[in-house]
Amino acid sequence: MTEASAVLSFCNIGVVGTGAMGRGIAQIAAQAGATVSLMDAKPEALEAAQQALAQTWQRLVDKGRLAPTEAAACMARLRPVRGLTDLAACDLVIEAIVERLDAKQALFEQLESIVAPTTVLATNTSSLSVTAIGSRLRTPQRLAGFHFFNPVPLMKVVEVVSGLKTDPEVVQRLCDLARQMGHTPVRAQDTPGFIVNHAGRGYITEALRIAGECVADFATIDRILKDQGSFRLGPFELLDLTALDVSQPVMESIYHQYYEEPRFRPSVIAAQRLAGGVVGRKVGEGFYRYVDGQAQVPPEPPVPDVAALPPVWVPARAARRTELLQLLAGLGASIETTAQPSPQALIVVAPLGHDVTTVAAVERLDPGRTVGIDMLLPDAAVKRRVIATNPATRSDMRAAAHALFARDGKPVSVIRDSGGFVTQRVLATIVNIAADICQQGICTPADLETAVTLGLGYPAGPLAMGDRVGAASVLEILFNLQTVYGDMRYRPSPWLRRRGALGLSLTHPEE
Repeated sequence: MTEASAVLSFCNIGVVGTGAMGRGIAQIAAQAGATVSLMDAKPEALEAAQQALAQTWQRLVDKGRLAPTEAAACMARLRPVRGLTDLAACDLVIEAIVERLDAKQALFEQLESIVAPTTVLATNTSSLSVTAIGSRLRTPQRLAGFHFFNPVPLMKVVEVVSGLKTDPEVVQRLCDLARQMGHTPVRAQDTPGFIVNHAGRGYITEALRIAGECVADFATIDRILKDQGSFRLGPFELLDLTALDVSQPVMESIYHQYYEEPRFRPSVIAAQRLAGGVVGRKVGEGFYRYVDGQAQVPPEPPVPDVAALPPVWVPARAARRTELLQLLAGLGASIETTAQPSPQALIVVAPLGHDVTTVAAVERLDPGRTVGIDMLLPDAAVKRRVIATNPATRSDMRAAAHALFARDGKPVSVIRDSGGFVTQRVLATIVNIAADICQQGICTPADLETAVTLGLGYPAGPLAMGDRVGAASVLEILFNLQTVYGDMRYRPSPWLRRRGALGLSLTHPEE
């Protein structure tokens, strides 16, 4: 028994289930100093888990991250057991079995008759209701969600979820244990997807909608969101990594649990690929094909060779006009300053949420010479520029715009016209869903930011993303998207509207 274990919230922890999650939880619990009773109904699975943990600790020793004596102590604290009755002395039992409500309910019913009345019960469910899991218990007050992420030792966040009847003291003790195991706890109410899986809907589902509208191909969307949004993985790279047989059921589950809330609507693209077994990297084919584990990404289209660039004209009422004119001047464009463009001029607009077609129609611009550029984020802050044509844009004007905006060597993606650009749509959706999480009181804004940055690896929390571009800009994008599409999935959250109306930072704490 180590000195650390003497102050642990729970010293004798049972873990039921020896898959990746169960092994990971057992590993960090033993490393924190707890005695861990690891149980699985299948003897071969239990033996494999014990061997895997021994190998993991040896690798940590080999890398100098764990002393040999500490590794030996961890193995000594690991107790493989084959029956639930062997968990009778545990003061905490964590379930990490198959993600099925009936199986989890049955397990906890059995455990309740075995363990002491003071034993805390925890479920590692990622998508099921904690309240529903504990609905058959005589004492549901002792059950809480304790949701880790895979791989457990590396993903340093854990959602501690209160069911409808969970005792607040149970939540506090689990939060304390998470910290003692080197993780950051975030508290969540028992709602579909909790925090991380709920907040993560915006990135994936909106990217799938954009692809479904043929705005751009998968590789282009990935490039845009990595180079403009600073995401480490594009949405389709991420889906291939997690695999659609994992991601699609979560998308459908959250959608149906929220009674077909439009914000969470899944995509037929993902459903079809799942049905066809094209689920991702692990099978060699997903949104990309894989050869020797490497994605076969199509090359970017070359920059057109344009002999002479036309002059450029920007409407007086264009959004981000000052920034756009500065960018054009920096690229050496010949800028027209007349009230109307000359017949030869390339017309450039920078809509927020609207499509280029709408801007051209409202401003009475020649659609054949009109293109749009995404100026939501400062040009100096992005590694890629994105321009959009409309259905009438002439090929020579498209080529000229591409060549002009690539003049300094910065990559340029050309997409088809849609309401909002790729980054605008995705960021606005992420921020709006996050704002609705705050509106529902699922967690505090601070825990939301922590959960998303640690659990999803986003470059910033969703509320901080909203502050970066400004709540007013996010609201403008959402209102305009709702106009273009007539779809309630873009309706702004009341929490976001209030913050925007008052000019408050989205990360400003509630009074």
